[in-house]
Amino acid sequence: MPPELLELFNIRPDLRDQQGNDLFKLKCNPGAIDAQMALYHQAGASDPVLFGHIADTIHGQLHILLYGMNDVGSPRFDVDRLPDGTKTNFGTNQRNLEAEEKALKSGLAPGQIYRGPHLFKESLRQFESFVTCLGQDLFFVEPLFYHVALIFERYRFHYQSGKRLMKRINEGFSSSGDLIPLLDGSTVFRQPGAEAKIRLRSWAIHDNILGQPFSNVTMYKYVDKDAVPCKDYPLPW
Repeated sequence: MPPELLELFNIRPDLRDQQGNDLFKLKCNPGAIDAQMALYHQAGASDPVLFGHIADTIHGQLHILLYGMNDVGSPRFDVDRLPDGTKTNFGTNQRNLEAEEKALKSGLAPGQIYRGPHLFKESLRQFESFVTCLGQDLFFVEPLFYHVALIFERYRFHYQSGKRLMKRINEGFSSSGDLIPLLDGSTVFRQPGAEAKIRLRSWAIHDNILGQPFSNVTMYKYVDKDAVPCKDYPLPW
């Protein structure tokens, strides 16, 4: 957990509040190959400020299945659940279209229920320190959305699988690409001109413009002490 996140939400280093309530939840059953964690800014909060799900690969390396941070002081968008409370797995299983439209119009990307605290670089640095402490120099991640994969690219992650899909998407959104005609305004997620922005591309992909889900993308990264992003970034957010 990045210290900057604890400072932002006034969370004590022992991860407890003034009354001694534990703000950190960890699910790691004995013998399991995975662990889930959640950190809350106060006792009784409905949503965590940080959540993660990590597993071991068959070779004993770390594989991040899910990792995210929420600015719980910003408006919430219920893209993670249907009106009856059914979970959507951040919109990858089922979709709350009304909530997603509101999130889109408020500048959020697919899968976001809150704005983020903009601490990706800090969290990456902290996680790489964790990897180093385990005596390893390599770890894997599984981006759930197109824009997340591009963020990882910026921080020098490489593709173990999914590079062909990313190339197909880039070609499809090029000036003569086959995805451009599908940005026809038929849904709010497929607006003309969306090819020019990563976030809007990601919404169109989330809206199944590819005819297939964004899946089976796995990336890896060698530990970089500084975790400094590359300067070149082809598209505006």
